[in-house]
Amino acid sequence: MRLLISVLIFTLLAGCAQNPVTGSNDFVMMSESQEIAIGRQNDEQVKKQYKVYGSKALQDYVNYVGQRIAKNSHRPDLQYHFTVLDTPDINAFALPGGYIYITRGILAYLNSEAELAAVLGHEIGHVTARHGVRQQSAAEAANIGITIASIFVPQINTPAAGNLINLGGGALLSGYGREHELEADRLGAQYLARTGYDPQAIITVIGVLKNQELQDIQLAQREGREPRRYHGLFASHPDNDTRLHQAVDEAEKYASSDSHFEGRRDFLAAIEGLVFNDNSEQGIVRYNAFYHGELGIALQFPPSWQVHNLPTALIAIAPQGEVQLQMLLDDSPRGTPDEYARRLTGSGAQISTLNVNGLEAALFDQSNTAGGVVFFKGHAFILQARGKTRAGLAAHRAEIISTVKSFHALTSDERRLVKPLTLHIITARAGDTFAALAQDSPLGQSAEEYLRLINARYPGGEPQPGQLIKLVR
Repeated sequence: MRLLISVLIFTLLAGCAQNPVTGSNDFVMMSESQEIAIGRQNDEQVKKQYKVYGSKALQDYVNYVGQRIAKNSHRPDLQYHFTVLDTPDINAFALPGGYIYITRGILAYLNSEAELAAVLGHEIGHVTARHGVRQQSAAEAANIGITIASIFVPQINTPAAGNLINLGGGALLSGYGREHELEADRLGAQYLARTGYDPQAIITVIGVLKNQELQDIQLAQREGREPRRYHGLFASHPDNDTRLHQAVDEAEKYASSDSHFEGRRDFLAAIEGLVFNDNSEQGIVRYNAFYHGELGIALQFPPSWQVHNLPTALIAIAPQGEVQLQMLLDDSPRGTPDEYARRLTGSGAQISTLNVNGLEAALFDQSNTAGGVVFFKGHAFILQARGKTRAGLAAHRAEIISTVKSFHALTSDERRLVKPLTLHIITARAGDTFAALAQDSPLGQSAEEYLRLINARYPGGEPQPGQLIKLVR
């Protein structure tokens, strides 16, 4: 046991390095060059999973803001890389070695260059404090300790002991979350002040993201689903956190002058034309109709349903969440539509064949599910609905069948609709309201809430005459 302790102490001491922010020794098990190499490797993986947003002008603008802040950080000589990802996800994150990502999804909800700087400054804070490196080193240390311990204590290799070790390691790592986020906020606020931005922009951004989360909770209640939680940027603390406000307020001493650059007009000009929600490659939802150019299909959902175009599925939810209908794609179906439907539903289902707008199809109906299968260009499109209760499914059965029967090949006129929604900046006039601006919006039932959210006027604010505001078209 003495030997085990000696080896562990030697390992811990060998892994200590000076923290660039605090100057104190941190336990890390990689050099800066190794950190950069890890970032570079994972950058390739990130860009395989997410496309890089195609606007060079926007990429250049985000990089310009990020590089200015990075030069005023604790690691100004590190080479930073800032990338806008083409996803509607609302997030930003950093990899070790200076690789920082922000999604076009979160850009739509920001309203000034200072707010963009707040997001980037927070992520730069994670890099300068080497949070990713410290977490990885802690995980590696736990594995080293387990390996050494298993040599001297063979019983530790039992499944029960292994579970306890996993729980211990998880507790060690999860303990960093809130403290790391607060430290990144504190550092981000300092970097904003040094660069001439208002550090209070960090508080503003957190408030914007919390409002977005509140709105989704309301939508989830209407739709009978669980709310979507964002586990990334600023997720670990509220905007009224006392320590957060103290950290931001203290950053004022780093300001080079009393004035703060907001950059609202510059930022709004940079995001003019930004894709909002779905990009055309994933298909487009307009007034509850779905159009997909690459697949060449279209279909219409009931007007009162909520439609969600996700990367892996298309989902429509009936009022009060009584029924959820999902469309999936099988690119190598076997047999005929009715044979496919029979395999899908099993015994006891009523199956009927039909022609849907010139396409082979089959309807299926049983106590807990209803829908149809449509064959088109070698693919099977499965539209399957399930209800919370049998009565709920029965009440919406006619709408489900109508949706299946609406499936058709995309027409030339409809192909013109297969383009993404984009943000456009206008000047508000006297008498403008978000309710009026939301009329006939392609965002559908939630248009007014979305307009308030993206213009920082949620839940009840209205545009002021002469103010630049965002619309979605």
